[in-house]
Amino acid sequence: MRFGEIRKPIALRLAFSLAFALLLGLFASAPGPACAEAGSAATPSQQEAPASPPAPDAAAPDKAAPAPEATVPEPDQQGAAPGVPSDATAETVDVPPRPVALLLGDAEWADGFKAITTAIGKVQDAIKAAGLKQAGPPFAVFLSTDDTSFHFEAMVPLAEKPGDKSDLPDGVKLGESPYGKAIKFLHRGAYDDIDSTYDLITAYLDEKGLEARNLFIEEYLTDTKESDDASLKADIYVFLK
Repeated sequence: MRFGEIRKPIALRLAFSLAFALLLGLFASAPGPACAEAGSAATPSQQEAPASPPAPDAAAPDKAAPAPEATVPEPDQQGAAPGVPSDATAETVDVPPRPVALLLGDAEWADGFKAITTAIGKVQDAIKAAGLKQAGPPFAVFLSTDDTSFHFEAMVPLAEKPGDKSDLPDGVKLGESPYGKAIKFLHRGAYDDIDSTYDLITAYLDEKGLEARNLFIEEYLTDTKESDDASLKADIYVFLK
């Protein structure tokens, strides 16, 4: 989830891998000592002697290495975006603005998911108390991050923006969600493992040469409360510059 921190290390690993692959290709194409000796001139006695057929080597078939088998991608992986598994495909979307009820929050990474779900619960309670209608899954907007903590907004979309209200109880405010061009990635699994999805996102952006804004959204499609619950389904929106 610490999106900004992992971008440079991933790029360095990709550059090192490419350089290493090029070196391997150069070594593989260079002639070995055996080839150089075979190409040297033969002595006069060897040139005059009649060529005799080599004796058959009965053990040769047993010593021959089997040809490598071609690797064919699994059917569900052929359409996946580069660097992203089939359950985390990337899709470019235009995110529209939506009326929302929101609550600002700060949290440590260690208990981040609990802080997010607690804030979302407060927003949902305020919506019900005000007689408003929720219109879609809740989400968290990450505004800034550092090594130990992050600043976020817990948002719940509304069917419509009430014209006679500006704030709701318990510090919940009414506003508008972020909008613009973004790439949507899928995370399926425990929230404790979501960093691995962000690693794949970073690799994908580096491969495509895309620049991301310091703004991303996690939309929670399941009502999951525990960070180790493997049933979590979340969509991650990374906004582009």
